[in-house]
Amino acid sequence: MTTTPHDPATQPPGRRPIADLTTWQAARDELLVREKAHTRAGDAIAAARRRLPMVEFDGTVEVVGADGAVPFLDLFQSGDELVVYKHMWHDGAPHQGQCEGCTYAAWHLKDAVYLNARGVSFAVLTTGRWDEVASYVEFMGYTQPWYSVRDVEPPVGGSMGSFTCFLRDGDRAFLTYSTTGRGTEPANGSFGLLDMTPFGRGEAWEDNPEGRPEGRHACWYWRSDADGTATWGPTSRPVPQWTRPGATPVETLGRHGHHH
Repeated sequence: MTTTPHDPATQPPGRRPIADLTTWQAARDELLVREKAHTRAGDAIAAARRRLPMVEFDGTVEVVGADGAVPFLDLFQSGDELVVYKHMWHDGAPHQGQCEGCTYAAWHLKDAVYLNARGVSFAVLTTGRWDEVASYVEFMGYTQPWYSVRDVEPPVGGSMGSFTCFLRDGDRAFLTYSTTGRGTEPANGSFGLLDMTPFGRGEAWEDNPEGRPEGRHACWYWRSDADGTATWGPTSRPVPQWTRPGATPVETLGRHGHHH
């Protein structure tokens, strides 16, 4: 079945042109050339990433997890490669007050089975005190190992909000790569899927067809209230928390302590 192209003059503002399937396929094929070039450019960047110099550090430094203090080298388990996500923390804040951006990242990596199958271990590091972290991890239902790196120097501790990669060679440990900000997006699959949708992420910075209503602030949908209304106000939680047993309406984020 084919459709008849509509008169552009009668289309609502911001609506993309309507075409028959043949015309659509031609435009899609043209875009595919750019997409493949983008993929190849990404491959070249990944190749350069694998050639970065490494930084050796003391792998015996201790981090605190469910089994108490352990040397950082233990996080590699039986492998030689380790990826960690460094999760920001609001000291003393209740579960709903913890970082919505880091929740977005951590929720996408609740299961690292494919990393493990390739021989790569995964863990989450945070600067929160372990007693607070343990309660939060249980509430969120996370099964990946979490560790507190409070007061631990970089590259194990330090700034949070990044994916960081390490290599082990016997008893030696090396920092190989780290990325933050939009560099973390490849690990957050929802971004890629939203970028394929007709309205994208719905954020004001995006380049959209002329006439389309302006989007909202970046990441506006990461928090919502108990009714599902997007808000970053005092009644909000990071959206995955509403799926957790015991999640109740709230009236404050409880952010009074240090954020790091």
